[in-house]
Formats: sequence, structure tokens, C-alpha cells
Amino acid sequence: MRRASVVRVLVIASVVTAMLTGCGAETTEDGSSGPTGEPLVIGAVLSVTGAQSGLGQPEKQAIEMEVARINEAGGINGRPLEVLIEDDGSDVDKATAATTKLVEQDRVLAVIGSTGTSQSMAMRAEIVAAGIPQVSLGSGTAITSEFDPLVFQTTWTAKLVVPLMLQYLEDEGYTKVGLITEDTGFGKDGKALVNELASEYGMTVVSDQVFKAADTDMTGQLTVIKGAGAEVVLMYSSVSASAIVPKNMRQLNMDIPLVCSHGNAKQEFVDGAGEAGEGVITFAGKVLAPETYGADTEQYKVATGFVERYTAEYGVAPDHYAGHAYDGLYLVVEAMKRLPEGFTSADLRDEIEKTTDLPGIGGVFTFSKTDHNGMTEDDIVMYRIEDGAWVLAE
Repeated sequence: MRRASVVRVLVIASVVTAMLTGCGAETTEDGSSGPTGEPLVIGAVLSVTGAQSGLGQPEKQAIEMEVARINEAGGINGRPLEVLIEDDGSDVDKATAATTKLVEQDRVLAVIGSTGTSQSMAMRAEIVAAGIPQVSLGSGTAITSEFDPLVFQTTWTAKLVVPLMLQYLEDEGYTKVGLITEDTGFGKDGKALVNELASEYGMTVVSDQVFKAADTDMTGQLTVIKGAGAEVVLMYSSVSASAIVPKNMRQLNMDIPLVCSHGNAKQEFVDGAGEAGEGVITFAGKVLAPETYGADTEQYKVATGFVERYTAEYGVAPDHYAGHAYDGLYLVVEAMKRLPEGFTSADLRDEIEKTTDLPGIGGVFTFSKTDHNGMTEDDIVMYRIEDGAWVLAE
């Protein structure tokens, strides 16, 4: 297992001294009060390496940047925040082991993650045994539909995205769909729902193909789709290998559209697909086009501030995966701020569930005793690749 990446933000030397000696809050050079005392520690299990690293890396960067910002502003009710980040390597067994370490060795108050659906579900046994809240960044429907009081979710599920994709195809007049999905929990989730709902939108799945995250060529699957007479290719995937599909389609002279899930709404897919990606459609959150939030909304202010900070820090605009991590972090942080000193993980779980109208990057979060996702189709818009970038589709 990779060594944990520990996010420790200590504003200036005087604050370090105060934390080590247990003194009262010190004043920073800009006049703000720095955090003191024992840190509030939470964990994060992210896919920083492996097949889903294109998702996990921006998640890690977003958390590190925002933890620094939180501590520079005084921490949480005067105490510093510490996030211990574990890399699960996009592997379910490593995700479970990382969770065990965070729970048993590090005694974290909550866990953010994992990046993927399969890893998030694999972590659940450890989460339940420890009785601590988990805020998943994976988008599998099962994460919150297989309801557990301890588990929350920051992403749009297949139940929201698939109907939007199918409605678009129906509006465009397509009736024969070639489906290709990745062999992960995320891909299986989308595959099942497309097959379940296609007929309701007047469509037939003429070919249903699967690829593995480590595959380097999908011409076999796409040849079958082509031979079946598909009018459009629908791809539900998120791993890096997804970018091979448009390339192989071009090699096979498949002059039909490619529509993909929100899992590919990232620059990694655009760069990987190259010229073959031009015209590809996806459905994802508003962070790729912040004007869609509405300029007078609180969510617009939150999102544009995040975009500006992230771009300045890392030299590239954030995608919605970075946004999911932002949302996961602040769901925990804002709940902590509302609690008195000495709260427990059980108290924190209860307070996260009370979240109401919290503006985030993926949506405005309101949870309840029966809904730990809270997203709606209004949080999703359609994009197209044009000139090597995702742009709003008309």
C-alpha cells in the first residue's frame, strides 16, 4: 500500500508553536486567527493511481487545496483540520485495507471516498463496523439506493444520467443503439439501466459490449456493434481506456455518433481521444461551464471561486471529479462547524444528514433520513467536444 499522503496545513511558524504547546490562538500576519489545539482528523480513500487515476488525482488536489484554505481561515471552530489521504490504486481490496487503517490506526471521524463505485461499496463493511460516516465520491446507484444510514454520496447516479442520455437519443431519432461499457461497478450500473429503459424511449440495444479497464484495443467489440447496424454508440464508462473507443471507431470508419456518460467529462478523455474525440457528447455537471449555475446564485459564487483557486493552483480548470471531492469535504466540514466541542462520529453522521440547501459544485445538497444523495437532473447539462475542449452543446 502506498504511504498515506497527509494534508497538514500550518499557516506560519507562530501557529506551529501554538499547536505544539497547546497555547491559545495566535494571530497570523494578515490579522486572522490561526487554528490551535488537537486537529480534527478525517480520512479520504481516493484512486490516485490505477485505472481511475484520472478521477482520483483531481479529487486529491481539490482536497489538499481546500484544507489549506480552511486552515488559513482559522480551521474548524478554531481547531486545525487534517485529512489523511490513502491511495487505493483503483482496487477494491486496497480500498478496504485503506479504510481499515484509517479507522483502526488513525481513528478518523469520517471517511471521504472512494473514487469508484466498486471501491466505495467494498469499504462499507469497515464503515458499518466502525460506525463512522462515509461520503462517497463514486456515482453508482447502489451506493445510496442500497441504503445505509452511515453512507452519503456527492455524485449523480445512473438513474439521473441514463434517462437524459436516452431522451437525447430519442429526440435525435435514433432507434438502434450499440452499447459499450466498462467492466466496473460504474459500468455495470449504467449497462443495467440502459437495457432496462431503452424500450421506453423507442430504442433497441442491438449490441451490448464490455471492455476491461486494462484493455488497449476495442476494435473487436466495435466491429460487432458496427455489424449489428447500430445508428449510435452509447458508452457508459469512466476509466482511462475509454479514450480508445473513439479512436477505434475512426479506424473502423464508423461514421456514427458517440454519446458517453459523465464518467468521461474530463480533459484526460479529450486528450486521449485526440482528433477522434471531436463531436463526442456527454452529460455532466455545470462546473465545466459555470455560467449555467446562474450568475445571481450562491452556487455560482461558490463554483467560480473554486474554479479560480484550482486553476491558479494547478494551471488547469477543475473537472467535476475535483468538484465531487470539494463537495464531499465541505459536507463534512460544514457539519463539523455546526457541532459543539467534543462531538463524536455518531454526532457527525446525524449532522451531515441534517444538511439543507448547501451550495456545492455538483448541486445544492439537501439530505434526509431517506435520501443521502439529493441530486436532481437539473444539476446536469449536455456538453460536446469542440476544438479539443468540452463546450456546452446547443
